[in-house]
Amino acid sequence: MLVALFGVAIHAQTLAFSFDDGLDPRTQPQAAAWNRAMLDALAKANVKAILFPAGRVVDSADGMALVTAWGDAGHAIGNHSYAHGNFGSPRVSLATFIADVQRADALYKALPGWTPLVRFPYLKEGETAEKRDGFRAWMNANGYRGAPVSIETSDWYYSSRFVAWREKNPDAEVKPYREAYLAHLWDRAQHYDAEARALVGRSPKHMLLLHTNAINAAFIGDVIAMFRSKGWRIVAPAEAFADPLYASTPDTLPAGESIVWALAKQRGASGLRYPAEDGVYEKPLLDKLGL
Repeated sequence: MLVALFGVAIHAQTLAFSFDDGLDPRTQPQAAAWNRAMLDALAKANVKAILFPAGRVVDSADGMALVTAWGDAGHAIGNHSYAHGNFGSPRVSLATFIADVQRADALYKALPGWTPLVRFPYLKEGETAEKRDGFRAWMNANGYRGAPVSIETSDWYYSSRFVAWREKNPDAEVKPYREAYLAHLWDRAQHYDAEARALVGRSPKHMLLLHTNAINAAFIGDVIAMFRSKGWRIVAPAEAFADPLYASTPDTLPAGESIVWALAKQRGASGLRYPAEDGVYEKPLLDKLGL
């Protein structure tokens, strides 16, 4: 039973921050400014995070400099593959995905903060048992671990809407967007924490999925302050990943999504939406708010 596996003690909510993708100065003129804004906000809040850059995004001298800045600041750096392909698609074979992860490994392994953790693009871990289990075996044989998240969000969608909104309203007060974004993250945190408590009898040390993007460059300091104001303790990623929750290997197909979602699916929970998070779920609210 899951409760027997993970224990029944109740803990105060604990959270670590992870950021996916990295920034590309070749295509994102504000890449350096966004990178610096996020690092400055994390430093001001005394928070250590983990960055999972995708090789194709950061594979330039300037792009790698931005990644290195995270390591130099004391943050961890993991592997988000090179091509950012969807391992849940039949078009991406096990051999192709392994080679892609190895290509990214060669790009990052000499960087400060490097740690052999794989964050699956789109949180997709294989649509067949052969692919899912084959990559798990490869990780075990090569000193890697998976890097699941417990709290998934649609920050990427909020960010794309935020950028478009700012272009149309360059002088507008950003408070409405900040409030909508914070409300979204709090809603998702509450949802996944409640699901985790139902599954394992306690609140785990959560891993929050975010991305390196415009909205987090603008508001990550506010995000940290919000969670702390609600009593959540923020820890380094290594402490969160030491939680037994992240060592579980859900027997689900297609594999992936939040580890909490996957365990709920394994248990046979009803009403789980797929994909677990997506822009289509958030669009009606942002449309209604005029954002």
